[in-house]
Amino acid sequence: MQFSEYVKYDGLGLAELVRQKDVTAAELTDIAIARAEAVNPALNFLVYSDFDRARAAARRDPPPNGLFAGVPFLLKDILAFAKGMPTRQGARFIPAIPFPHDSVLTTRFREAGLIFLGKTNVPEFGLLPLTESKLYGPARNPFALDRSTGGSSGGSAAAVAAGVVPLAHANDGGGSIRIPASCCGLVGLKPTRGRGTLAPDMGEAVDGLAVDHVLTRSVRDTAAALDVVGANIQGDPYWAPPGPSSWLAAHDAKPRRLRIAFSLRKLDGGGLHADSVAAVQSAAKLCSELGHIVEEATPEFDLAALVPAFMAVWTANLAAAIDFVAMVTFQTPSADLFEGLTWGMYEAGKRVSGSEYLIAKQALHRAARGAAKFHESHDLWLAATLGAPPMKIGTFDIDERDIGKGFVPLFDYVPFTALQNVTGQPAISLPLFWNAEGLPIGVQFAAPFGDELTLLQVAAELERAAPWSRHYAQIKV
Repeated sequence: MQFSEYVKYDGLGLAELVRQKDVTAAELTDIAIARAEAVNPALNFLVYSDFDRARAAARRDPPPNGLFAGVPFLLKDILAFAKGMPTRQGARFIPAIPFPHDSVLTTRFREAGLIFLGKTNVPEFGLLPLTESKLYGPARNPFALDRSTGGSSGGSAAAVAAGVVPLAHANDGGGSIRIPASCCGLVGLKPTRGRGTLAPDMGEAVDGLAVDHVLTRSVRDTAAALDVVGANIQGDPYWAPPGPSSWLAAHDAKPRRLRIAFSLRKLDGGGLHADSVAAVQSAAKLCSELGHIVEEATPEFDLAALVPAFMAVWTANLAAAIDFVAMVTFQTPSADLFEGLTWGMYEAGKRVSGSEYLIAKQALHRAARGAAKFHESHDLWLAATLGAPPMKIGTFDIDERDIGKGFVPLFDYVPFTALQNVTGQPAISLPLFWNAEGLPIGVQFAAPFGDELTLLQVAAELERAAPWSRHYAQIKV
């Protein structure tokens, strides 16, 4: 098999070829490694390679089994701990120490037959909607090398968009699956809070704001990956409502006639970039043509309380994470060891009192109640994933220590995605629009808590009606 044929298949398609013995896992691994070596100098998506062990895993006897048997795969450099691989979270403060064991998530990926090639680029501690850390340097967008991949799963997105792997691990604490999906023309589902597990090392990440999943090129790979990772274990602090016995089997059914609300402005009433507006209008029109009831409507939130509460929870969690690393590595945090914005957030987090922290959590819970109320009259909410097309690399100053100054333009760029992390709802970014420059502009659908199935079904319906596979990023090497 040549790369030109390899890239035509999604993950399930490649796994079927392995099962039919039309190709071996070893052949797929060699193709993926060759592609990674060819494009990584331009894209900088890969920050740790594990090619020798990948080749050994692909050649083992008996061969890999599972839904994604023999399919090359990449892990994000945040969570998804893997035995023998370091996880540095894009931070100079975290030493490159191989982890002693697999997380449950990583074990599930292995048992599904995925072959781990290495770890992907992230911003420092996954804090930003861009991937430009001082430790690793910027990841570059395969559709335009001067543009951002988004963040924090930017390295994974670049790898999938460039055809290195058909799917890759990602996680999302404020949009970090959906933002890179929008920037790189991919499918990005943030599952419901509690749909998976962070065992055995963690109970929750960022007070339940963060969840794990994947970035893919097809809706069916996204559904199949939920079959792989979407289950709790005893002791988990959050549990999602039960789903179907198989997300993959259930996702392809035509959805019922849905009531879909769409928004053309930000939550504060501010305007979006014309490309973002056009993307939402195009998606709304397509949904209407498919028979759904579509109307303009936007949920209301107390942003004056919600934004400070979100930042209090995030900064306090960052401070705890840095202090934990300091404790186990016998280091002392100091400004010179971190990017400016990270240090500003760390200092802010250290100032959050216990009572302020708990008050902030209650503000987040009130927002979840408000979202639930909105979905009593609307099955889905459609909005732009981003407020503008993928930004140019270097647009934002990661060394701005004043988090007020640093985050105002970031919130303007990412006006919607953090809401679903607050409320725990599932949301999916779909690559339904490309602008005049050939850049992908994603749209996001959010569903009620626990209802990934409706998202997957409408996503599959839209994929059939407006296939996006023709927009594969033709990066030349």
